[in-house]
Amino acid sequence: MHITAKVDYAVRTLVEIAKAQPDSVKADAIVSAQDIPPKVLESVVADLRKGELVISRRGPDGGYRLARPAADISIANVIRAVEGPLASVRGQRPEDVVYPGAAEPLQRVWIGLRVNIRSVLERVTIADIAHDLLPSFLDELLHDPDAWTRRPRPAGGSVAGAPARPTAVSGVIWISPTSRWFPGR
Repeated sequence: MHITAKVDYAVRTLVEIAKAQPDSVKADAIVSAQDIPPKVLESVVADLRKGELVISRRGPDGGYRLARPAADISIANVIRAVEGPLASVRGQRPEDVVYPGAAEPLQRVWIGLRVNIRSVLERVTIADIAHDLLPSFLDELLHDPDAWTRRPRPAGGSVAGAPARPTAVSGVIWISPTSRWFPGR
């Protein structure tokens, strides 16, 4: 899955704000703490306001605050606020994509992928990250040695000895039949 810079900046912005609660955080403090370009921060915060994740107040006592408790803001909420759906296929939701012939089962693969993306991103909150109290299911996933193994990008096809991996659901998604990042598996 491809995590855009905008999503990364948005999560980091919310984590900075969450750490400062109940106080407001000024833009320059976020820029400094997270090394986010000021113009990019403006754009990110505008999306977070539209997504009702952040509120802002102008003036000497102003700054940014979370619109709701950090424990109620999942990483999935952040992605949806700044980028849209967690998984899309050519700009469509997976359930709206129809394939003819032999590719017909592919829709179910994309929907299954979305379910697994949700199972992680909807269960990790801004509070979890801000307080370094990540859910225990992540520890289980991260203890899998395969979680830390990079897979080379196929050059002109599949990696020698490995099956071809489909790509391009909301950025780049690599599906590996040996992957074990799925909770409950």
